[in-house]
Amino acid sequence: MTKTITRIGSRRSGRISSRKTGRRIPKGVIHVQASFNNTIVTITDIRGRVVSWSSAGTCGFKGTRRGTPFAAQTAAANAIRTVVDQGMQRAEVMIKGPGLGRDAALRAIRRSGILLSFVRDVTPMPHNGCRPPKKRRI
Repeated sequence: MTKTITRIGSRRSGRISSRKTGRRIPKGVIHVQASFNNTIVTITDIRGRVVSWSSAGTCGFKGTRRGTPFAAQTAAANAIRTVVDQGMQRAEVMIKGPGLGRDAALRAIRRSGILLSFVRDVTPMPHNGCRPPKKRRI
């Protein structure tokens, strides 16, 4: 008659539901990175932890179609759909990059029903940049 020892801190007796669905996020930050080749939409909470993300490539667009405004709109709608289910109502938007999907992604975000507190352009701008190469001698 051996006695079974019960573990107090075991993983099996702990969580029943997954952590991802249990989190309620009332406010977040939507990062849109729009390059000429692709548009990536990442949604984080206030602390910067990624909640959901999508890109034109993961939505099924390939090649040059990834850089189109329609692909950016689809990527933004895919990323937001999962977050609205988790209860997000307000968001800040940070847009980075010179791509064609900037405006289309922002339009899709506005159409989703999330209230935007502000929209900020965080495209990195050089304050004089790198040193240019030497002039070519003939």
